[in-house]
Amino acid sequence: MEFDFSKEPGRALLKRPLRHDGTPLMSVVTPYYNAGKHFEQTYNCVMNQTFPWFEWLIVDDGSTDAASLALLSRLAETDGRIRLFRQENTGPAAARNRAAAAAVTDILVFLDADDLIEPTYLEIFYWAMYCHPEYAWAYSNSIGFQDLSYVWNRDFSVGNLLEENFLNYSAAIRKSSFLNVNGFDEKPKFLHEDWVFWVKLLSSRQKPVKTANYGFWYRRLDSGRMAQVNDSELARKQTSDRIRILSKDVDRSIAAKAFPVGYSKEMYGDPKISAWERKVFAKHDKIHVLMLLPWTVMGGADLFNLEICSRLDKTRFELGIITTKQTENSWQQRFAEHVTDIFNLPEFLDVKRWPEFISYYIKSREVDVLFLSNSYYGYYLLPWLRKEFPQLAIVDYVHTVTWYWQGGGYARLSGIMGQFLDKTYVCNEWTRQSMIQSFKRAPETVETLYIGTDEQFFDPAKVTPGLAKAQLGLDESQTMILFPCRVEPEKRPFLMLAIAKRLPGLAFAVVGDGAELEALKDAVKREKLEDAVFFAGRQSDMRPWYRDAALTLICSLKEGLALTAYESLAMGVPVVTSDVGGQAELIDRSVGRVVPLLQREAEDLENRAYSTEEVDLYVNAIRELLAGDACGEACRKRITEGFSSRLMIRRLTEILTDLARDPDARFARLETAQALRKLGNYVDDALSVFLRLEAKDQEAEEIWKGREWFRTLYEQEKAKAESAPTVPADAAAQETLDWIYHMRSWKLVRAYCRFMDETRLGRVLRRIRDFFRA
Repeated sequence: MEFDFSKEPGRALLKRPLRHDGTPLMSVVTPYYNAGKHFEQTYNCVMNQTFPWFEWLIVDDGSTDAASLALLSRLAETDGRIRLFRQENTGPAAARNRAAAAAVTDILVFLDADDLIEPTYLEIFYWAMYCHPEYAWAYSNSIGFQDLSYVWNRDFSVGNLLEENFLNYSAAIRKSSFLNVNGFDEKPKFLHEDWVFWVKLLSSRQKPVKTANYGFWYRRLDSGRMAQVNDSELARKQTSDRIRILSKDVDRSIAAKAFPVGYSKEMYGDPKISAWERKVFAKHDKIHVLMLLPWTVMGGADLFNLEICSRLDKTRFELGIITTKQTENSWQQRFAEHVTDIFNLPEFLDVKRWPEFISYYIKSREVDVLFLSNSYYGYYLLPWLRKEFPQLAIVDYVHTVTWYWQGGGYARLSGIMGQFLDKTYVCNEWTRQSMIQSFKRAPETVETLYIGTDEQFFDPAKVTPGLAKAQLGLDESQTMILFPCRVEPEKRPFLMLAIAKRLPGLAFAVVGDGAELEALKDAVKREKLEDAVFFAGRQSDMRPWYRDAALTLICSLKEGLALTAYESLAMGVPVVTSDVGGQAELIDRSVGRVVPLLQREAEDLENRAYSTEEVDLYVNAIRELLAGDACGEACRKRITEGFSSRLMIRRLTEILTDLARDPDARFARLETAQALRKLGNYVDDALSVFLRLEAKDQEAEEIWKGREWFRTLYEQEKAKAESAPTVPADAAAQETLDWIYHMRSWKLVRAYCRFMDETRLGRVLRRIRDFFRA
């Protein structure tokens, strides 16, 4: 997992006027001892919480530093939710116990005075505890930072916990469970009291919930208390002795409820609307927008979402994000720079609880507009949302029509669900016409909103030339062709390889990663093209790569309107592209070439046999552009005059404002909601239909991943067989058998039997077949 440790939460106090009236629902507990050096950042983290209904109990454990005492006194006066206690120095365990006894809620969250938490930390724990009343505590993954930086994600295991303390001390714990085991051991004073406490809970048959978010930041100091305890032989022995005694009463079969949990028979059931009534914001003076997305990862659609989050005027709009697809969310930190409320539902909720949380969010944030894009779950939730929230404006954004997936992908879903949407926006006119002609959407309900790009950021004048070439070890005079993409079948990376073979002397730079990256690297080696094709991996800043490129190559089987095309033109670099989606709406002969698509999207996704005619078309287009006059000025002009993200944001601002205020649209929504309510449970059950489909899709994804694994293995084994056909196959066969057995899917074998031949892989696959038949 890529992680930027410099993006610590709490560096600033957010100016978000939140309401925290009413009875607190959670109690934050903090022991404090001479913690002035780091405490203000911790204070900011707590005050920045998206869930404002908490009390904060701080126990000054006999601090002696005057500056630390003054800071604590000053900050404790700033908010009525803070309750300050003072005691003689008796250690953090005693301080936590005192605060816990005084807490007025049943959910305790322990946080030391120098550690940090993400803004959604309390809210995610509240929901984890609310949805699992039979569990005693909840904890998240964590980040270590400062003197030692790391990402911490360990599976829960009772056996392992009795041997080592791999849990965070910071967690949400039911007060009743806490008191039942008499809290933390206060003596001896220097002890791994948190480790002992977890084992005490286990000895009383208490179970945890493990959420998959990275919510807690643990400050690792070489001179900190943990380091002192770890260095003390006496402390280690006392802790070990206490654990050994407690472990006798521990049921080693205890398991955590660990997220993500995937799909199961328990996921079905009618969606439940939240009964929540409290409002988060002190006043509703902005337009509140909820973005319902699949994830926050690297990609063209995701960059568009990030652009919206970063460029919409925050004095006029309040944004939140809910995601519905389990993934690493590798761009979440980038989104978090602009949006505080980010909730990845698979990380802390069973899928059957998602509607309740989404409805809670809409109610508590008083959402005006729901912006849906690429969330399969979100589309199937639309009928229920429209029925339950007639005042909510709902729009979607469709990036392309995907004929090889689900009969048209999200475009098909948008067509089906069009009656529940206020409007659909698409990234090019080609997609708009497809929506109208293929999916029967009324023309007035679909509008083209070009994504564009930021020409001020993507400006060649702001980038030093030669940086990308130097990274690849290329001479500055060598002509570089840029191939920027996710290395996936739809981008046809092996067509790029066929083109590179025909253009000796040029350097093709592959920037990105993906499922076919390793297979592509293997093919480059087999074809002995290491001097022609270079791999740069994923890059956080693409500008040096455009700056050094003579042109950008896009030979995809499918695109909406590629962001890489926008960015390339903004950097003054012409584009050679396949004629797919709306590419021809952006690329004309003044800024590049559009090459006819000679494969069929629905049939040829996995077909790496490209016709000589199609390869020739690309080769000739590249030669023609390289031989012609430079068209950098025309490329930038194309962006600034019609395809700038500045223009997109201006139009989107108008759209969101009109949606929130249009009384005629509100009346139409109410009519639709009333009609849906007459259908009764049928509307609610539409979500169950989706869940059944999603469960099948999850199985298909496993098969897809397995296909790539098999294909890579096949090519490797074939190459080995050709060079040394007598090498025994036992090791490869056993590796394959182990992997298939772990996946527990005979469908994988059936799906890839077409790869069987007389190479060693054929023998491996036959052994797998025999293994499963047996």
